[in-house]
Amino acid sequence: MSIRQLPHASPAVILIDWHATLVDTHDAMYHAVDDVLPRLDELGLLDELLSPDQSKTIEDAKLVKYVRDNRALHPRIVAERRISRTDIFEVLFGDNPDAKQRAHGAFDEAYRKFVGEVTPLEPDIRAHLEHLRSLGLVLGVISNRNREFMNHELAIVDGTGWADLFDTLTCGNDVDHRKPHPDLLLCALRNVGRDADEHTWYVGDSTTDVIAAKRAGVTAVFYNGAGWDQAWLDRIFPGTTRHPDRPDAVVDSIGDLVELARHLLAQELRISRSRDQPER
Repeated sequence: MSIRQLPHASPAVILIDWHATLVDTHDAMYHAVDDVLPRLDELGLLDELLSPDQSKTIEDAKLVKYVRDNRALHPRIVAERRISRTDIFEVLFGDNPDAKQRAHGAFDEAYRKFVGEVTPLEPDIRAHLEHLRSLGLVLGVISNRNREFMNHELAIVDGTGWADLFDTLTCGNDVDHRKPHPDLLLCALRNVGRDADEHTWYVGDSTTDVIAAKRAGVTAVFYNGAGWDQAWLDRIFPGTTRHPDRPDAVVDSIGDLVELARHLLAQELRISRSRDQPER
C-alpha cells in the first residue's frame, strides 16, 4: 500500500522537527555520536544493545552488529548522513528508555564541543514558513536536542534567526521522555492551548518522528528530504503488528508541505461554503 496520500484533516497547527527537516547540523551531530559510541562500555550501554535478530530491517541489524564490533558507525552511514542520532539510538536500543536516556545525555555532553554552523536544509525555507504563518496556522519546532543548543541554533540560522517564525519551541530536556515518546508534541500543544487531534500535523524526517506523532494522536507527515524511493518508504514503514506506524502523508520539501496545507485548507473551505449555500 502506498503511503503517498492526503492527510485526513487540514492543519490548524504544524509542528516541525528541527535537524534534517528544517536545518542541517549533520557535522556536529555525527561528531558527537562519534564521541559517544567508543564509550559504550564506560556508559554501561554495551550490554543494552539490541541483538541483530531484534532489528526491524536487515540494514538495522547490520548497523547494530557494526557498532557492537567496532564501537563506531560504518563509514558509509557517516558519508550518507541520512540517519539522525535519535534514529541511531532507536536502532541500537529499541524500547529501552533508560539506555536511550543515558545515550542522549552522553550525546548532549559531546555536542557542546561541536555545536556551530547551522544552515537551512533548503534555500527558501524561511519564505515557506512565512507563507504557512500567513495562512493563519500555529507553528512550532520540536527537537530532541537540548534547549541550550536549540536556543543558540534558532538564533543564528540564516544569519538572522528564525525565533520570530514559531509560536512554541519544545526541546528534549523540557520533558521526561524524548521522541518517540509523545511528550514533546503534547507539551508543545499545551504551550499553544491546543488539544492533540488530526488537525495538528507533525512533520519530521525519521521513523521516530512518525512514531511520536502516532502516539500523540496527531497527523504524521514524513519529510522525505533524503529522497527515498517508494519501495524503501514501504520497507521502513511496514505497517506490521510489530511496526504498525505509518505516515499519513509524505512530502519531499517544505515547499511541498506548504502546497499540501494550502490544498487541504482550500478543500475544507469549499466544503464549508457548500454546506452554507441555501437549498433551492
